[in-house]
Amino acid sequence: MTDDRLVGIGLQSDKSADEYAELAELTERYGFDVLSVFGDLMYQPPIFPLLVAARHTRRIRLGAACLNPFTLHPVEVAGQVAALDLASHGRAYLGLARGTWLQEIGVAQARPLRRIAETVQIVRRLLGGDDSGFEGREFTVAPGTSLRYAPARPDVPVLVGTWGQQTARSAAGYAAEVKVGGSANPAMAKTMRAWLDEAGGDRTGVVLGAVTVVDLDGELARRVARTEVAMYLAVVAALDPTVEVDPELLARIKEHVARREDDAAGALIGDDLLDLFAFSGTPEQVAAQAAAVFDAGASRVEFGTPHGLTPRSGIDLLGQRVLPLLRG
Repeated sequence: MTDDRLVGIGLQSDKSADEYAELAELTERYGFDVLSVFGDLMYQPPIFPLLVAARHTRRIRLGAACLNPFTLHPVEVAGQVAALDLASHGRAYLGLARGTWLQEIGVAQARPLRRIAETVQIVRRLLGGDDSGFEGREFTVAPGTSLRYAPARPDVPVLVGTWGQQTARSAAGYAAEVKVGGSANPAMAKTMRAWLDEAGGDRTGVVLGAVTVVDLDGELARRVARTEVAMYLAVVAALDPTVEVDPELLARIKEHVARREDDAAGALIGDDLLDLFAFSGTPEQVAAQAAAVFDAGASRVEFGTPHGLTPRSGIDLLGQRVLPLLRG
């Protein structure tokens, strides 16, 4: 694995402080490069587990994947990433995405490209000590507005989460990374890489992250993965331009997910479809999937929740068995 092929762990924000501390320490001990925490609606705000992780690690990069500029004002986004950067002594990154499920709380998502881009501009001005104000089409910050404390750094790396070409082309101008969340599909990595290159973003990295279940019993791991990936697949399957999913099948999966029947939804997901939206199976199978994603143009792979039959056993196998295979 070359220096630009990074491997990260993604955590769901549904755990206790002690669990976050243990998993963060474990992730760093095995040599993973990044620890991300998801910002899914109705779970804990990712800043909580990230601050815990900052206290229990020394090297690994930390960030939310992703914060949402429709539910957080850019000033609040700046405050959260500045807090994490201070707590981690300069190891934070800022993840932003338009998000999903916001219709459930009556939040519209108009003009996401502009809203994300303006959020980045405001955050960078605030962290950099620029108090000249900001007059955008989505946000306004009055002149003289500035942080009343010193941030750790005047800027932090930005990650934008998206499946779309327009957002990717926009992010190519300002983001260090673009993440396709919920994908293990090499064709999607190749497509995103091409979109960024066409927009002049040849230095913007491509990240693919997805539900991961690894176990020595590969069939059991894949059975669990089907259930775990169902709620995400119901959202993202239609977003992948390289895949055609039977509309009737997708509708049935969505119906089960809406009724919180994830087992029934997972039972409808065949092997080929599973491999596009989750990393699952034995360590050798998961490593082969990740290697294919790297070969297709990704610069980072993020192994997401639940990792294994338990979080600890999954991260153990990813660190002990999968990382050596990728680095071998």
